[in-house]
Amino acid sequence: MVNRKELDPEQSPRAAFGALLRRLREERGWTQEELAARMGCSGAHISAVETGRRAATQRFAASADRALGTGDRLRRESRSAQHRSLLEGFPEYVDHEARAVEIRLYEVGVIPGLLQTHDYASALGDSTVRRGVASREHADERIALIAQRQALLERTPAPLVFVVLDESCLLRPVGDRTLMDAQFQRLIEFSERPNTVVQVAPFGIGVRRPMTLPVTVLTMPDRSLISYAESAIRGHLERDNDSVVPILTDYHQLQAEALSRAASVAMISKLRKGTQ
Repeated sequence: MVNRKELDPEQSPRAAFGALLRRLREERGWTQEELAARMGCSGAHISAVETGRRAATQRFAASADRALGTGDRLRRESRSAQHRSLLEGFPEYVDHEARAVEIRLYEVGVIPGLLQTHDYASALGDSTVRRGVASREHADERIALIAQRQALLERTPAPLVFVVLDESCLLRPVGDRTLMDAQFQRLIEFSERPNTVVQVAPFGIGVRRPMTLPVTVLTMPDRSLISYAESAIRGHLERDNDSVVPILTDYHQLQAEALSRAASVAMISKLRKGTQ
């Protein structure tokens, strides 16, 4: 116990999870190696999570819950730790997104998370760290959440996903040419799925563009509607149909003004050739 590192659970989400894992393990009188054997990992992995040097994935948390007999306590703590680094209001949106049967996205200036490659998301995360907007830990947690959200699109039945990208999303370079080439390829592959429609709103539509800010509209299993938009400090969910229906109407108008699916893919493919 000479090398035992004391943790401050308030220091970070990782520290809070690590302190809880250590306490639950020690309550059972187990060493790190004994817990690791029950989870099928290494004692070094347990140590890294307990001391906050390594983030706990949902898979790790679920395995720890089974080994410790703690129900879903560690999984809930892992999700909570992840959400603490997110914009206020966004965690609630993510919960709704995971159950939505239709997802409609309009984005300006940046490829939306559901369509980002890992390298694109990482480049954006690195930028927030360099600018002091986010810590390395928070940036990594946001990147991990993007991967989880994308995985949920593979659920059965899969949701219908409609995406309208302002042309600025495609023209804003993120990372090097190789990164953008892979991102454009990802957009093309995503557009080819049977449950997706990807369109580009070109600069040429000018004042006919009914939306100027990014917005998401979800259709839930009971056909109720939820819209989500963000300011600089928080996200806002709107559930009142009288408020959401006009947004949906504007979205349909935006789709009508945007390029067709085929023309949108042709534009993305042309841009991709320019990065090769």
